[in-house]
Amino acid sequence: MKKEEVNFGKSRDFNLTMIPGKFARAMRTCVIWQFIRFVAINIKMIIVVGKSH
Repeated sequence: MKKEEVNFGKSRDFNLTMIPGKFARAMRTCVIWQFIRFVAINIKMIIVVGKSH
């Protein structure tokens, strides 16, 4: 059984919480990627606020 499938066993404590894969964990912990996302979200916010004024 894979590590990701542990939560989907036949026990009574059935848990449907998804466990992220290797790629998702890497993206969540990569500081460079987080900075790029931060900049992208801020640009989107500036555009939205600019349209409202």
